[in-house]
Amino acid sequence: MNAFEFHRPASVADASKAILSSDDGRFIAGGQSLLPTMKFGLSAPADLVALAAISELSGIRVQGASLRIGAMTTHASVAASDDVKRSIPALAQLADGIGDPAVRSRGTIGGSLGLNDPAACYPTAVLGLGASIQTDRRSIAADDFFKGLYTTALEPGELITAVEFPIPEKAAWVKFKQPASRFSLVGVFVSKTAAGVRVAVTGAGPCVFRVPALEAALSKSWSATACEGIRVSADGLNSDLHASAAYRAHLIGVLCKRAVAAAG
Repeated sequence: MNAFEFHRPASVADASKAILSSDDGRFIAGGQSLLPTMKFGLSAPADLVALAAISELSGIRVQGASLRIGAMTTHASVAASDDVKRSIPALAQLADGIGDPAVRSRGTIGGSLGLNDPAACYPTAVLGLGASIQTDRRSIAADDFFKGLYTTALEPGELITAVEFPIPEKAAWVKFKQPASRFSLVGVFVSKTAAGVRVAVTGAGPCVFRVPALEAALSKSWSATACEGIRVSADGLNSDLHASAAYRAHLIGVLCKRAVAAAG
């Protein structure tokens, strides 16, 4: 691991000042993804700006018809929150299935979204619910946030501060996991909200994505049977030693049916 300067700001303003003053600085949240890449020499920032001491970045609260989760809120806190369980049970279930207890106690929602791993769970919920990502500069709609493999709409030095989820009428999450890593070979999040039906998929492509054909079918009939006969193309999907692109394409339809059935 390379040498670096460590900063521990107490406010968002101080964090922004520290990152902008560095030529090659990185924010560090729970460190569950960044630290391994540094150990392997894949990332070598000159400065690390730790966010753990910034209290305004943590917390969960219901605001009218939305649920707001601070960027530094851990997976374990989301999974255990009564507010989350009442308003979006599928989100609590998703958080409870990320990694193992050690990862859930340190990993954060903001860190997960900022990295945008192609098999991460949280991006599916954010895109599948039509949430908005709040930063220290603006609000970014989920449809505009995820750009590609480990790529987001965040500008250099821009910090995620919170995520706002609309509370859905129905929602569910189903994950077909790789047993060792517990990342998704394919994961599907479905929701029915006032704005319509959304189906988001992780693990299958370079980045989380929506499936318009399944959304259209479920908009006409919110039922598991509506997913039957909808073919998802394997073009551009991931293929590796765990699963072929064709297998992942097939899983999307299967898991979508299960998710709709679970949502009721």
